[in-house]
Amino acid sequence: MPTPDPLAWKTLDQQVAYSCPGFDIVNESVQLPDGTETEYDYLSEPASVCILPFTPDGDVVCIEEWRQAVSRVNRGLPVGGTEPNDDDLEAAARRELAEETGHEADRLEPLVTVEPANGITDAVLHIFVAEGCRPTAEQQLDHNESIRVTQLAFEELLEAVRSGNLRDGRAVLAVSYYHLFENNEQDL
Repeated sequence: MPTPDPLAWKTLDQQVAYSCPGFDIVNESVQLPDGTETEYDYLSEPASVCILPFTPDGDVVCIEEWRQAVSRVNRGLPVGGTEPNDDDLEAAARRELAEETGHEADRLEPLVTVEPANGITDAVLHIFVAEGCRPTAEQQLDHNESIRVTQLAFEELLEAVRSGNLRDGRAVLAVSYYHLFENNEQDL
C-alpha cells in the first residue's frame, strides 16, 4: 500500500447535505495534515461532456442559452452530464450534440479531460472535437433549457476568447485546447 501524501486530508465522515436534479452538495468531516478536524462542503455531479462541433465547411456549431446564475444569454458549446444509459463518453457526447443542436457528427475524437473547479466540485469535463456535423434532427431540449443554435467561424470564436467576450469556461477551455493542440500539430 502506497504511503499517503503528506498533504492528504483524511475523510472521517461524509453525508449528502442537499440533493437536487443534477448535483448534490456533499458535507465531509475531515482531518487536515496538522491534525485539525473541520468541515468541508463541495458540489458533486456526474461526469460531463463538452463538444466542439465543426460543420463540413469548418464553422463551429455554437449555442446561445439563458443562464439564470449570471442573468444573461451565454454563448457556449453543447455540454451535458453523462447518464446511466450512456454506453460510453462518446455516446454521451453524441447524445448531447443531437439534443442541444439537432446536429450529428461523422466523427468524434477526445480532446482533453479537465477538472474545471476542483477546489469546490468533483466535476470532470471530457471535451470532444466533432467533425462533419450536420443538422439531421430536431432539438430535444430538457424542460429547463432555452437554446438557440448558431454557427461561427473558428477564428471568430477564438477572437471571442481572446477579447473576453466568450465567458463560458467550458467553451473557453475547448476552444483554447483545440487551438493549442492544432498549432502544435502544425509545428511538428
